[in-house]
Amino acid sequence: MEGIQVSVERTGANRNIAVIKVGGYIDTTTSAELEHSLNTLIKANTYKIIIDLGNVDYISSAGWGIFISEIKGIREKGGDLKLIRMIPDVFEVFELLEFHYIIKSFDTLEEAINDFEDGGESARPAAYKDSSESHTEASTATMAKGNKDLQADQAHYQNTKTNALSSTDYVIRAATENPMAGTLKLKKMLNSSKYGNVRIGYFQLRKVLKQNNLDSKNKRVEYQSTN
Repeated sequence: MEGIQVSVERTGANRNIAVIKVGGYIDTTTSAELEHSLNTLIKANTYKIIIDLGNVDYISSAGWGIFISEIKGIREKGGDLKLIRMIPDVFEVFELLEFHYIIKSFDTLEEAINDFEDGGESARPAAYKDSSESHTEASTATMAKGNKDLQADQAHYQNTKTNALSSTDYVIRAATENPMAGTLKLKKMLNSSKYGNVRIGYFQLRKVLKQNNLDSKNKRVEYQSTN
């Protein structure tokens, strides 16, 4: 690990969205620099902020704590903070800590910008709008468990059909039969005879889950209870 690199640029139709690009790792020794950049933007009355984590290999509880501690004040000013381009290891911890109920994440910068310019409401789950404060408290406590070391490959998506079921059918079946499993765990389950030996890349799996409205554990539990 070689520390942290932080830079800030402006984007959006009116250049009123700030993008903080971060590289390296975020922990107790490096988080102060990121926190300084974030606070500088807030003091300058910039409340539409995107954190680009595409080059971040690891985020400790101290790093996640920066986002959680600032999000309420930013929203009270009519803004928001969004995360983009998390690598699989980082995203798995993000999901494990249930921060997806509090902070919105996107695969690309364009999606985050469009969400700001569209008002940001269409993609918000109910829990995000109605219960973010309670989830903040629960997730902050969960951070004490630490971040897991996770591994994931990004193999190209391969369609595999067994017993007349498509890859998508197996994804739906695995996700709904194991609603509390994270994305990486589902990926491993799919590559078994029970689920057709489906080999699917991490991001392709996320896409399929999202297309079928199964991209959160709550949605999968709800699907299970109504089918």
